[in-house]
Amino acid sequence: MRIFISGASGLVGSNCLSWFIKQGADAIGSYFSYQTSNTVFFDTLHLDNSNNFNLNEFQPQIIVHCGALTHVDYCEDHVEESYEKTVVSTRNLLQLAEKYQAKLVYLSTDYVFDGEQGPYVETDAVNPLSIYAKHKLEAEREVMLHHPDHLVLRITNVYGHEARNKNFVSRIIEQCQNNQALTLKLPKDQYATPVNALDVAKAMWLLLHDNRSGVFHIASTDFMNRVELAMTVLRHFPTAQYTLEVLTTDEMKQPAKRPLRGGLVKSRFSDLYPEFIFSTVDSFVREFI
Repeated sequence: MRIFISGASGLVGSNCLSWFIKQGADAIGSYFSYQTSNTVFFDTLHLDNSNNFNLNEFQPQIIVHCGALTHVDYCEDHVEESYEKTVVSTRNLLQLAEKYQAKLVYLSTDYVFDGEQGPYVETDAVNPLSIYAKHKLEAEREVMLHHPDHLVLRITNVYGHEARNKNFVSRIIEQCQNNQALTLKLPKDQYATPVNALDVAKAMWLLLHDNRSGVFHIASTDFMNRVELAMTVLRHFPTAQYTLEVLTTDEMKQPAKRPLRGGLVKSRFSDLYPEFIFSTVDSFVREFI
């Protein structure tokens, strides 16, 4: 398989790139703002950028869209930028998918739901609360309306190995290993299903290998709030210095609304691949250290 991955210097994209190559795929990963040694430049907002990697020569059979603007509160105050980097970039990659007759994989989120009755299955009614969530939903709808053979994977609270250790779990681990004191202000009422980025890559590979299409929820067996997530990591570092302030979401006063009882149910995926065992936050931290 010839696979082009946009946003391959980020968390999910980098794990996809490394895993796909290990499986024998001819995979190329791109970056836009943060370059890594194994990525090429590609601007999904300007397909005519002369610096873009030459897709005409590569002729991708699969295009995986991992590039995104994921800062939820930033999106609330930068609506146009959020729309461009989420919806317009997806629309442009759909154009390329049509040109090369390629399958598109789009990464979405549990934020398309309102968090009233989670965790959610694929057929539950969507009701996005924030600008970020509305744009993610608009993009995934365009993907599925464009061609029924495309693939949408909803994920949330992703953690794992990445070049910059930007994700919540890896950042705590790194600070503990460096003997840095942590100051944590976390909501106790925001629940989700954290998932390892490597598991996302492995699950995606199976779905691509078997030419699956439609919407799939990819999640581990963990279901926890942000406080529990932090404490799951911190218990591996008994000498860690930290202060923890436990708050409600209302007390956090975050600009963007969050789904409180969010998270995803992976039953559609697990019915197809019952032997697939997802890692947990606890097992990831043990492996990391």
